[in-house]
Amino acid sequence: MKKLGVAVVGTGFWGRNHARVYRELEETELLAVCDIKVERAKAVAKQFGAKPYTNFGRMLKRKDIEAVSICTWSTSLAKEALKALEKGKHVLVEKPMATDAKQAEKLLETAEKEDLHLTVGFLMRFIPGIQYIKNAIENKTIGDLVCATAKRVSQWPERIGDVGVVKDIAIHDIDIMRYLFDEEPIAVYAKTGRMKHRKFEDYAQIMLTFKGGKSAFIESNWLTPYKTRILVVTGSQAIMKLDYITQELTIEDAKKTVQPRLAWQEPLKLELQNFANCISEKEKPLITGMDGLKALRIAEAALKSSTKGKVIELK
Repeated sequence: MKKLGVAVVGTGFWGRNHARVYRELEETELLAVCDIKVERAKAVAKQFGAKPYTNFGRMLKRKDIEAVSICTWSTSLAKEALKALEKGKHVLVEKPMATDAKQAEKLLETAEKEDLHLTVGFLMRFIPGIQYIKNAIENKTIGDLVCATAKRVSQWPERIGDVGVVKDIAIHDIDIMRYLFDEEPIAVYAKTGRMKHRKFEDYAQIMLTFKGGKSAFIESNWLTPYKTRILVVTGSQAIMKLDYITQELTIEDAKKTVQPRLAWQEPLKLELQNFANCISEKEKPLITGMDGLKALRIAEAALKSSTKGKVIELK
């Protein structure tokens, strides 16, 4: 099987992980990495057997590179992703995809025009427990879906310096709520603020409302002394709780509590495998560029809601 030639732009903490996984996958061949810091690019390239670059444009001239992961700072994601698309490369761009929805729309337009695959790094969808919950909702094994609550809190990650908590981590849960409810929220109300960090919000409470009275609640912050990643989905007949970190799933109904045995899997590996197979095998993408755009629009509406102190209706 011919391997897909791939490259990674941005070799910080997360870009290094992309490089590692591409090296491990049977479907891909890591050909190059690019970073503005020459020593970091060289170190990652040496570790994973790729060629280092500091000039992205020069790297994009390589015809053997068919797909690129964009793992730069959040405010430069769209700019670098657009360069790759315009050079005919398939793109996986990390969340939040772009600085604003207008930039994200440009990426979608370009990908469609060039007939290229564009996806966004919402790797939570690839956790086995999320797929289990999704099937349980669709099959109504927990009854009718009533609401869902997500808690994603930890101390401030030093890697973050150009976006706040909403676009950095709450956007993961915004995407998951869209995915599980299988519809778009009709309104958002949010409260955000800065407790320790001057430039960006470091805590957020977000409420999404859906048709029929269903709702989702998202709590995110960079203030809590230990890391918690929890999702609770409430149905009319059962409640499901997923720990994103351990991937343990608990299901409770009126008679029993059970914990299905789900083998732990690395979501990033599943995500990049899906990305590669969408290109090489025409596999159906689990996440599209449109998913990224819609999640970003909701995140922007949440920030607007907090600023204005009122509910923002979503079109």
